[in-house]
Amino acid sequence: MSARQLALDLLLRCEAADRYANLALDSALKRESGITGADKALCTALFYATIEHKITLDYIIDGAASLPPSAIEKKVRMLLRMGLCQLLYFDRIPDHAAINETVAMTPKRSKGFVNAILRGFCRRGKVVDYPEQAADPIRYLSVRYSVPEPLAEAFVSGYGFARAASLLQAFDGTPALTVRVNTLRRTREEFLREFGGEPTEIAPNGVRFPDMSAVSEPLAAGDCFVQDEASQICTEVLDARPDERVLDLCAAPGSKSFGAALSMRNSGEVRSYDLHENKVSLIRRGAEALGLTALTAAAGDARLASAETVGVFDRVICDVPCSGYGVLAKKPDIRYKDFSLAAGLLPIQAAILDAAAGCVREGGVLVYSTCTLLPAENEAQVTAFLARHPQFVLQPFTVGALHSEGMLTLAPDTHGTDGFFMAKLLKKG
Repeated sequence: MSARQLALDLLLRCEAADRYANLALDSALKRESGITGADKALCTALFYATIEHKITLDYIIDGAASLPPSAIEKKVRMLLRMGLCQLLYFDRIPDHAAINETVAMTPKRSKGFVNAILRGFCRRGKVVDYPEQAADPIRYLSVRYSVPEPLAEAFVSGYGFARAASLLQAFDGTPALTVRVNTLRRTREEFLREFGGEPTEIAPNGVRFPDMSAVSEPLAAGDCFVQDEASQICTEVLDARPDERVLDLCAAPGSKSFGAALSMRNSGEVRSYDLHENKVSLIRRGAEALGLTALTAAAGDARLASAETVGVFDRVICDVPCSGYGVLAKKPDIRYKDFSLAAGLLPIQAAILDAAAGCVREGGVLVYSTCTLLPAENEAQVTAFLARHPQFVLQPFTVGALHSEGMLTLAPDTHGTDGFFMAKLLKKG
């Protein structure tokens, strides 16, 4: 099976069954042993780019087609998306190759239709006539950056039009892969000399690579683990120390627990919980690969503090379930989730925070974090929590050149990281 055919099949399957894109792709690439090297890279890039730019591509299709949108078959529309995606976003693929390969995959009855739209787009200079920004700014952002209008509106409401556009533009493209060095085995400087990569600017133990293939060897050996710089900064804010007791209430996939254990030099206790047992097993395997004997993991509901966890932990972290609107670059399918579902997460986040508060000893620290940029899940949650729990106060923190009075939002356009929020809360003694 060709790279383009596999990408087409996967895109159709994901759209029909609402599957997680990354899981579907990983499974397919392992199953299709004939897809290797450059073909695997093309399939991956085309799959994710077509998902990422779906709204923009449909806007072009519907503006150029002689048929009403509902009359275009699903497979034909997907082929048009793939073809236009290559013409618009893939500099190394010649236009003629993108057109010819797409037409060759098209059912015979629709070849002329697909060919006409793709060649017409090229004749017009591959220029997209976006909606008028001044007349309809939300529609403009939606089409320009391929996000549903409710999400565009939420960004504008939270940040203003100019900053919303800056954030959405920063999510465009393929992000680098960032790892955290296993400092039980070597320093970051030693890791850089042995494996290469670029050091992160803020997080003291992070290294960036262009993709997974560049770091597969040290990852497999447990010399590092995948963790975005924003998440690494959050671990630094937690500031876990040797011989302390640390609780991670929403631990999967485990990176913050791993980082805390490394900060503690594998001395003390890190207790990691997650709701699902299959994710807990991943945490255990990760800890074993890294040699982190201070970490134990178990299944548990973060909203329900057990008697043995009440008031005994020096530091508690809850990276709560959230809308994920800070990681659109890495998970492009998140942008198409039903936006109204985000509101349903708010009471869950509040319940986890309340349970976490009970686990912190007097004088201890609670860190709340999300990978979203929606203020309702971030600053608003912390403000409401402080009103419910007057024994907690915001605690200032500094990581590298960053300083905060207690709450901090990291963003791809200003920090080059995932969109990420964190708050550090001190329980008064």
